[in-house]
Amino acid sequence: MISPREIIQKKRDRQRLSSQEIEAFIRAYMCSDVADYHVAAWLMAVYLNGMDIHETLALTQVMRDSGKSLNLSAIRTKKIDKHSTGGVGDKTSMIVAAIAAACGVTVPMITGRALGHTGGTLDKLESIPGFDAQPSLEQASAILKSVGAVIMGQTDDLAPADRRIYALRDVTGTVESIPLITASILSKKLAEDIDGLVLDVKTGSGAFMPTLEKARDLARSIVDVGSKMKIRIVVLITDMEQPLGRAIGNAIEIRECIEFLKGNTPEDLETVSLALAAHMIRLGGRARSLQQATRMAYETASKGAAASKFKQMIRSQGGDERILDDPDLLPRTPSVAEFRSRSHGFVTRCDAKLLGLAANALGAGRTRVDDTVHPAVGLYLERKTGDQVKRNQVLCHIYWDDEKRLQSAMPLIEEAFDVQARPPKPRPLIHAVLEG
Repeated sequence: MISPREIIQKKRDRQRLSSQEIEAFIRAYMCSDVADYHVAAWLMAVYLNGMDIHETLALTQVMRDSGKSLNLSAIRTKKIDKHSTGGVGDKTSMIVAAIAAACGVTVPMITGRALGHTGGTLDKLESIPGFDAQPSLEQASAILKSVGAVIMGQTDDLAPADRRIYALRDVTGTVESIPLITASILSKKLAEDIDGLVLDVKTGSGAFMPTLEKARDLARSIVDVGSKMKIRIVVLITDMEQPLGRAIGNAIEIRECIEFLKGNTPEDLETVSLALAAHMIRLGGRARSLQQATRMAYETASKGAAASKFKQMIRSQGGDERILDDPDLLPRTPSVAEFRSRSHGFVTRCDAKLLGLAANALGAGRTRVDDTVHPAVGLYLERKTGDQVKRNQVLCHIYWDDEKRLQSAMPLIEEAFDVQARPPKPRPLIHAVLEG
């Protein structure tokens, strides 16, 4: 093997690394023969100069093979996962897992926690009393066989190279690198022994890929690498200029999931959730066409089968399933504040990033990995972009439990909303669909 210094220099000088060099470099890092500072320098070189598809493929494969994999060979149905690149108010994972599993698709879903302005599915689920988001691989396999869906965090021995490298990316300012995002997502997902993946790439102010061009580049990278690894992938590029749905937080988003499964849902959350679920159902072989899959997803949600499946999922992971019938069992804040419009007109901006930062300031998320999450705090949007408002009408309710945190959040909320005389031009919810 050439030295770590030479690996760094080659990428610094925009030279292509061979798959053998990438594999040896990452394996040496996992054996502590390569130091964090070597990998940090290499990550910055990758961030600045990129990687071609062959380099990205090699990195994905060695990260996938750095630990154990779920062994789901005993499950005969197709195993389809869904992943999002992160957003604000994005609670679709719980919804689509329940819908797809109720339609006969096996859904092994490994997901993450909140960091920065984006929410985390695990934090939302852990607001359910008793819910265990970290089952062992053996427990996860058993749940999949009996229930058909599990949503869990990354275990210590599942793609451990990704976990170590991601921690370095976070502190070295290299999180947004498209090859590194591609390898991170696919290495975890392919360690799940899945047959297909539906990916939700967000674009807009609240997304890691704020421009549509960058979102398309990431989508294409994931589809191309997935094709090389013989896995079927569908990528939806969806809008994150404003939050998805109306709830932002943890327990408050679980409440909105329950409302969805009972037939009460904001139109944008329904549109995106049913689209994602339909692609999972089709990839899972439960429908012959996307049209049929969409109809199945809608009927499964509207007739209560998805709600029943969600209850099963909660029970199987130790959670209190009674929340489906009594959401007041979820954590609640002692105080609720209101933010009101100062003028008549139309909401022309409901900025996803600022509102995500506001929820984070209240305690719903974390700035550092070791921050404590407050499960009950958050925001509920009474008005969103395009809605007509009157002076003094409530734009959002603020669920809080700490006066200082509320004071920190208020300027962000105030900046997030604009009200103008004329309505804004609507943005599409789904910008594009790519398939490999």
